[in-house]
Parts: sequence; structure tokens; C-alpha cells
Amino acid sequence: MAPDDDLFRWGVIGPGGIAHRFAAALAGVPGARLAAVLARDAAKGQAYAARWRRDGQAPARVTTALPELLADPAVDAVYIATPHSHHGEYVRAALLAGKPVLCEKPLVTTLAQGLALVELARERGLFLMEALWTRFLPAYELAGRLLRDGAIGELRAMQSSFCFASPYDPLHRQWNPALAGGALWDIGIYNLAVTRWVLQQLNGGVCPEPVALDVQAELAPSGVDAAVTATLRFPGGVTSQFRCGFDAASLNTFEALGSRAALRFPLDFWQAEAVELVERKAPVQRFAAPFAVNGFEGEIAEAQACIRAGRIESPRMPHAETLALLGWMDAIRAQFPAAPGPG
Repeated sequence: MAPDDDLFRWGVIGPGGIAHRFAAALAGVPGARLAAVLARDAAKGQAYAARWRRDGQAPARVTTALPELLADPAVDAVYIATPHSHHGEYVRAALLAGKPVLCEKPLVTTLAQGLALVELARERGLFLMEALWTRFLPAYELAGRLLRDGAIGELRAMQSSFCFASPYDPLHRQWNPALAGGALWDIGIYNLAVTRWVLQQLNGGVCPEPVALDVQAELAPSGVDAAVTATLRFPGGVTSQFRCGFDAASLNTFEALGSRAALRFPLDFWQAEAVELVERKAPVQRFAAPFAVNGFEGEIAEAQACIRAGRIESPRMPHAETLALLGWMDAIRAQFPAAPGPG
């Protein structure tokens, strides 16, 4: 075990499903340790801490009081995994308390909210990163090299889906407007993020802004978006078409269509462990790129490295990227139909 001086101690806010994946990944990051947990339900927090206790170590401290966790000198940074509706308040409180932050996506739900938090992080000189873990996967590192090396030729279009069938429950976070439910914020952000990422690989790190948006959204009785279908049109005729939704099953693939070949994440593109190159009349070339643990280890290692280096943002997932995604989602949501009225 590493000496205590080499440990990086995480405080987790919101020990729900996604936080379990985070805790499991800590084992694959040198020095990373779960140190503290904030839970509304103390028993749930204790169960989480006990599950992820490592051999030879005491379980993480558990509290139901946010000020107690944020005042703890044994917490080097916080990971926020609450419903989307609560991200902003916890990020702000952590930054005001002097704690670096890794926050689940979306960071917040509007560009205006995101700008305020980024400004606060910069004023305080504290690290802030949206936990868009896809950007740190081995499959994306491999795919990025293929794209930059010209493997697909000139980009013509992109197509993707992120859909799964989820029973309608207006109290569940996916369907509940009070918890910032809706398909676009919850999963469509990945379709937008991979669109931006591909364009950046092929344009020297710069993503052009879309010149047009065509959006169709189906709203649930609760008023949140159950499904969104959109086409983004970019300069030069490049398009990105995607569908996200809680209403259908899908292979959830992503394809970048080029003049020479297509690059494909063949299954669950946001957590891809393989890349394929597809050319006409040629066998599909498949490249495996498995996780080291469960995929979350990359973003954790990145956050720790940046914080230890005194950075306030990651060069691989900078503030500007988070703000750009929020701007795109604002523009897409502006084309949603009016929410159904009561009754």
C-alpha cells in the first residue's frame, strides 16, 4: 500500500448507482482512496462505505451534513453523483469550501449556470471538471489516432443512437422534471459529445459550430423529453444525426462516415471497448481496446493528475468543452414543443 502522503482521498456526494462504478474504479488508480461519503440516508451511506472498504483500511467516513464533508481536511477532492438537478448547488458549495470538483455530466442544465460555476472555479483557483468519462477511454485514444491519421478520408457525416426502454415513472429521476429528467440531459449529451470529439480530431482540436439544427422531441406526460431526434449541420455539408430516448431498444452504435472508410464504435459507443474500420468490399478491421477496470479509471486519474499539478481544468475535458455542450443543449431544447399542461 502507498504511504499516506501518496494517497489521493476522495469524498463522494450521492452514493447511488453511478457512484458505485466510481468507487470500483478507484482500485485501478494509483493512490486513489475513498475517504468520505455524503448521503441523505445514513444507512445507505454506511452500506456504500462498507462495500468499498479495501483490505487493511478503515471504511470511509459517512455523514449526512454537507458542511462536515466539505470541512474535512482529509478530503482532497469531491466527486458529485447526485441527480442532475442538484449538481449546481453541490459544485458551488464545494468550490466555496476550497475543494476541487469532479462532477457527473451534465455539469448543470443551462449554459448560464455553467458559466457561473466556471467563473467561480477560476476565481478560486480550483479544479473543476465535468465527468465525461468517454473522453478518457482507450477506445477513444485509438480511434482518435485513426481519425488524425486519415483512416476514413474526408468526413461526410456522423450517425449515432443512445436509446433504452425505461418504464415510465414520473417519480424516477429520468422522468421527473424536478430532478432535471429527460433523455437529452441524461444520455443525449453523449451523442453531442462524440460529435464534437470527432470534429476536433479532424480540425486540429477545434469543433466548428453547427449552421443549422433540425430537432424533433417527444415529451412524456411529466413534461420531460422521452426521446429526441436531431440533425446538426456543419460547414462543408457535414451532418451529425442522432436519436436518444427512454422509449426503445438499440445497439447504440456510432459511425463516422468518411470518403474512404467508416469508423464505428459497434456497441454502446459511450463505453466502447472496440473500434472498427469499415471499407467497401473489404473485411471489417476490428481493434480491441478494453477497460483497465470499468472505464471510470481514466477520468479519475486525469482529475488527480491535474489537481496535483495545480491546474484548474483538464486539457482533455476543459471548461470550454463543457460550456459548448451546454450551449448546444440549450439550442436543441429551444426547439422542443411546449410541455403538456396539468390535468
